[in-house]
Amino acid sequence: MKVFITSMLTIDLEKERWECGACGHDIGNARDNYKKGLLVRERDPSEVHAPILDAEKYDITFAPDADWCRILEYCCPNCGHLAEVEYLPPGHPPAHDIDFDIDALKAQWAGREPLEKAVLGPEFVAPPHSH
Repeated sequence: MKVFITSMLTIDLEKERWECGACGHDIGNARDNYKKGLLVRERDPSEVHAPILDAEKYDITFAPDADWCRILEYCCPNCGHLAEVEYLPPGHPPAHDIDFDIDALKAQWAGREPLEKAVLGPEFVAPPHSH
């Protein structure tokens, strides 16, 4: 069974593998950081957040300072879909932001029907769990 973790990431519980939510590409071991299997692009913060004030006239432009902030984009190596973006201080390793007890996740989903697509927002109601 495949379980949506985010709108762009699924876990195949039988194989214990992360997969791209868009194309199904195998990203890596679900017991490890999914980011290890994705392409990473470091962005200049001023490309993402344009300065509001003229940098020739002002020291502070309201754009993130590249000496203090880096922006990392994580994409599927197969289809290029954006899976995650994170803001980190320079030199900081990628965050390990999702860490599941895979055995507990398997038990939780054992009696449920699989979802065909990610369901987000206030309308979401967890599928019934049979005991």
